[in-house]
Amino acid sequence: MTEETRLLAPEQLEGIVFVGSSLGTLFCEDPALGNADALFDALVRLDPEAAASQWPFAGALAGEPLQALCEALAAWPAGDVRRALSDDFRNLFVGPARKAAPPWGSVYTDRECVIFGRTCLDLRDWMGEHGIDSEARHNKEPEDHIGLMLQLAAWIAQNKPELTAEYLELHLLTWSGHFLDVMEEAAKHPAYRALARLTAVTLDAMQSELGLHPVIPRFYR
Repeated sequence: MTEETRLLAPEQLEGIVFVGSSLGTLFCEDPALGNADALFDALVRLDPEAAASQWPFAGALAGEPLQALCEALAAWPAGDVRRALSDDFRNLFVGPARKAAPPWGSVYTDRECVIFGRTCLDLRDWMGEHGIDSEARHNKEPEDHIGLMLQLAAWIAQNKPELTAEYLELHLLTWSGHFLDVMEEAAKHPAYRALARLTAVTLDAMQSELGLHPVIPRFYR
């Protein structure tokens, strides 16, 4: 990556902060726990067409998944909707049954399909090399959790903007597209299918606009 591609425009950094913090939260928080209620409430009130016109990077391409996401959440926070969302969140990311779409990069890129594999360790080493300490991490969760990596993109864009493109190219964009395909296919609730599509079109458009060229690894799952 050249020095030029590391120097993103302020509006691009602002877009990454918005996308990383908002979408990342939806991958991290079980709807049953209430920690993301304000974000779910905001999505219910959202005008998808107006939001798409201002959506970072993807613009109008975000319209269809935003519409689908808002429609899927229309009855929020009714108890049955919250339960259905939580059930699929656990089906996809938590278990206790076999996770339909494990949210960690190493599960897909490591030959043994394990957490704390090479993808995670390489990211951990990169964070240490660049002085990104535990304040940007999340308890004992593996660093290569998709939601945490989106949130980390937002944190880096705010606090270490010169590293943003490098982080996206070397760590997030290498496996996120594959994971989002798996998630969309595995999701039972339309909200999580829409979230996968929205995130995918956003990251694809971000990659194109920023001129990034991630090296796609071999996937074992």
